[in-house]
Amino acid sequence: MGDNIRNVIIIGSGPAGYTAGLYNARALLEPLMFAGYMSGGQLMLTSDIENFPGYPTGIGGPEMMMELREQAERFGLEVEDKDVERIDASSRPFKVYVEGEEFQAHSLIICTGAEAIWLGVEGEEEQKGRGISTCATCDGAFFRDEEVLVIGGGDSAMEEATFLTRFASKVTLVHRRDVFRASKVMVERAREHPKIEIATFSQVKRWLSDEKGLTGAVLEDPRDGSEREIACTGAFIAIGHKPISAFLEGQVETDAEGYIVAKDHTMTSIPGIFAAGDIVDSRYRQAITAAGMGCQAAIDAERWLEENAH
Repeated sequence: MGDNIRNVIIIGSGPAGYTAGLYNARALLEPLMFAGYMSGGQLMLTSDIENFPGYPTGIGGPEMMMELREQAERFGLEVEDKDVERIDASSRPFKVYVEGEEFQAHSLIICTGAEAIWLGVEGEEEQKGRGISTCATCDGAFFRDEEVLVIGGGDSAMEEATFLTRFASKVTLVHRRDVFRASKVMVERAREHPKIEIATFSQVKRWLSDEKGLTGAVLEDPRDGSEREIACTGAFIAIGHKPISAFLEGQVETDAEGYIVAKDHTMTSIPGIFAAGDIVDSRYRQAITAAGMGCQAAIDAERWLEENAH
């Protein structure tokens, strides 16, 4: 495809990718997006989104992603639901390899996001988005006056547990050890909260459910294998995220965890390669912030292309 060099190839979808595509398409850059086989990102696992401006009655995650995609395609974004295997950033135009085929572009916008680390225990797959979540900020309000679990022992688990006390009647923090990675102040805040109970030496062995959704979990003591049941209608897994950046093979600078390091606004360590959304942002991880970064990356790419005319 050497004769057909694209102005912009967007790798990944979700709010960041689709917003970048919308902006670049409206700028007549004829962007090409490789959305991935799991197009839409983390929001495809979110049943209802109530905190995205412009949706007063809320909207389903998959529905929002379909609308964002449709809007971008209306302005000319070309989307292929395929995974990028690798890129070659050593020379320009950049090369993108997809299912053995080579594509070339003057600029790239990487929006592959980060995926939550799940427990992978029995009953989990069926209850994703039906009671089991990885984002308290996104889904906490659906559990008013209900009993919920938070799984994890780091700062994010403590933050999620504390946040959920605004809605839930009781929050049980489940951790497999009695030592926490979280800062002392965060642990103390959780311990002192009247709505939070901390269950140490506990790990989820399997999830329990009925036709309505999640009903509880079987907790196992890792020391002796003893089990007990705990009731809950919601559970939040907070054991971390992993950025989807392995396909870059170290060609773009990342931090120790694999998140892309932004050098100049949304520019990466390679001029002409930009990044937006959860692949860069391990702090906020919200649809609205990802969309905003997608807009920034698109504008940065457009300006960079103008200044580096081929």
